[in-house]
Amino acid sequence: MRIVSVDVSIVVPTYCERENLPILVERLAKALKGIKYEIVVVDDNSPDGTAEVARRLSSKYPVRVFVRPGKLGLASAVLTGIRLARGKYVVVMDADLQHPPEVVPQLISALKRADIAVASRFVRGGSAKGLRGLRYLVSRVAWLLSPLAHPRVFVVRDSMSGFFAIRRELVLGTRLRAIGYKILLEILAKCPWRRVLEVPYVFGERVYGRSKLGRGEVINYLVLLLLVSLDTGVLPLLLSTIILIGIAVAALVMLA
Repeated sequence: MRIVSVDVSIVVPTYCERENLPILVERLAKALKGIKYEIVVVDDNSPDGTAEVARRLSSKYPVRVFVRPGKLGLASAVLTGIRLARGKYVVVMDADLQHPPEVVPQLISALKRADIAVASRFVRGGSAKGLRGLRYLVSRVAWLLSPLAHPRVFVVRDSMSGFFAIRRELVLGTRLRAIGYKILLEILAKCPWRRVLEVPYVFGERVYGRSKLGRGEVINYLVLLLLVSLDTGVLPLLLSTIILIGIAVAALVMLA
């Protein structure tokens, strides 16, 4: 499908999501009727053929596909997608259907009043029912640690969300490290935003595939916290290092 001009770019990083992607694209098409949009799929060379599925979808829907040489991480995939995007507004979401496409119009609408709109599980009307056990605990501990990146991050109740919308120029004008999975944390800590709005949503159950959360992603998050705290000048090097080494040891014990 030929894409002429768009107002909104939906950036979808993928790794082994061939079953979920067609469902996501179809639901986005229904949710975004009347909106000029594109879907930018950034695939980390999925062995299950996700990229080929995306290419087939592009014959019917406004889908663009960019394949990277290997599994390079979600945050860097998001940043790649934002750089490739053509829209003034960018929505970032996962392909696993835990982020409901029907919420996307609300995020876009919120950008008329804010620089960043975060789909939130932890404001009134939201729910984290698809986040259970250890994943829930890790998410909330990560949120409690988020002020180490910058104190203003803490005003966002769901700064760990992977589902958000942003004015594209804010990201393009900021140097981001894009480590691990939590790129919103770095965006909130570094980008020159003036207002953030949170839009409630229900974090759904994963139907196909598996969660990518593991020990490596916990360590990546801790490394990101350390580096961003240095970038923003929140904590001196020695103190940041001591704190995060202690947290890393605790995390490894917890996930062992």
